[in-house]
Amino acid sequence: MLAIATFVAWYVFGGSQALLFAILNTVGVLIIACPCAMGLATPTAIMVGTGKGAEHGILIKDAESLETAHKIKAIIFDKTGTLTNGKPEVTDVIPTNKMRQDELLKLASSTEKGSEHSLAEAIVKEAETQKIKLSPVTKFQAIAGHGVKGEVEKQKIFFGNKRLMDREHVFLGSHTENITRLENEGKTVMMLAVDGKLAGLVAVADTVKESAKNGVKMLQRMGVEVAMITGDNQRTANAIAKKVGITRVLAEVLPDQKEAEVKKIHAEGKKVAMVGDGINDAPALAAADVGIAMGTGTDVAIEAADITLVNKDLKSVATAIDLSKKTMRTIKLNLFWAFAYNIVLIPVAMGILYPFFHLLLNPIFASVAMATSSVSVVSNSLLLKRYKHHE
Repeated sequence: MLAIATFVAWYVFGGSQALLFAILNTVGVLIIACPCAMGLATPTAIMVGTGKGAEHGILIKDAESLETAHKIKAIIFDKTGTLTNGKPEVTDVIPTNKMRQDELLKLASSTEKGSEHSLAEAIVKEAETQKIKLSPVTKFQAIAGHGVKGEVEKQKIFFGNKRLMDREHVFLGSHTENITRLENEGKTVMMLAVDGKLAGLVAVADTVKESAKNGVKMLQRMGVEVAMITGDNQRTANAIAKKVGITRVLAEVLPDQKEAEVKKIHAEGKKVAMVGDGINDAPALAAADVGIAMGTGTDVAIEAADITLVNKDLKSVATAIDLSKKTMRTIKLNLFWAFAYNIVLIPVAMGILYPFFHLLLNPIFASVAMATSSVSVVSNSLLLKRYKHHE
């Protein structure tokens, strides 16, 4: 429209060389208005940003994830396998009656043999280490968020957390003191009930990742609220959270409730990111504004997430947000220069300077200016390659 207006104005008021001026100025306007710089402003920055993320071990699936990450105000970390190494070990085996430790471990590991939970693997591994021969289990059933049950050597076994004991009306009595002590040490306590009576406790501990504490600190310095979500009881969860510096703890959350917890924080008016690694984290990862999966996690979690941390380093979560901020800053700067170039040079191409200085913009110089604007936008995007996240 501007080019047509330019042609008409010069053709009508251009004097003896009206047609020549009309054509030259119209071509100049068309060249200057060519939106190459604006078309390059966003994709070039996104390409460099995602490439830089990959160099840091951060795989970003799409541009939208990179553009959203800088708005994150709250991050929820799953505990097992994310903040911790996900390789728990048995620390305590405490019988509560005349049963021997090896008998207690035999019943517990025999029942857990059919479970895929990381805690179950730790208990079975401990039994194998002690060369305890497992017994076959019948009527096995995994109870999500509670534990397992089955029959071993004609005994009805329930093995799981306090929720399971409460559900099955198993009396804990004075053993609650032992349970409280172990939980305050950051251990997950599982209780074994045989034929409706408490037979013993098995405590399992998982070590916190070395990068967890620094990763959480970096996020908090950036003004991001950090929370931890886990199915563990409140005392154990608080003990682990204290080690990494997290104050907001969402404990005793069943696997199917994680998504709802993400939505609750989102309802507070915050952009939320979820960091997890397991199958039961997948709905929460999908529900978050940005889902971040650990590279060591399950395929389902990685598929549901927007960003995958290949390097297993939790400091990369802060790096991803910081990289998003730098990328968005580059995009805005690119768009500013692209628009400024058009706003300044289109009137010149239309001949606004001619009445005052008898100057017209030659289409050759317009082409040079247009190419220069595109080069400047690409060059500004390439400056992202110098990105380094300072801790």
